[in-house]
Amino acid sequence: MGKRITYPTSGTCSKFIDVEVDDNNVIQDVVFVGGCHGNLQGIRTLVKGMKAEEVISRVEGIRCGSKPTSCPDQLAKALKKVIG
Repeated sequence: MGKRITYPTSGTCSKFIDVEVDDNNVIQDVVFVGGCHGNLQGIRTLVKGMKAEEVISRVEGIRCGSKPTSCPDQLAKALKKVIG
């Protein structure tokens, strides 16, 4: 069954992140809308099949240049929301 959300990002070039996790919090899919397509496809490929908690611990707090956040940091926020 799993859980799915569309997370509106803040402070990044991407506008939304669609996230789907299964009942064990394993990431089934991540789709970024907007942003740097190549890098975000790479993130998507790397995190598929990983536990959400592991991804959060690895990417939370990453900054993009002088911005206080980044697409990976926004993904951590989206994952926190979807797994509760």
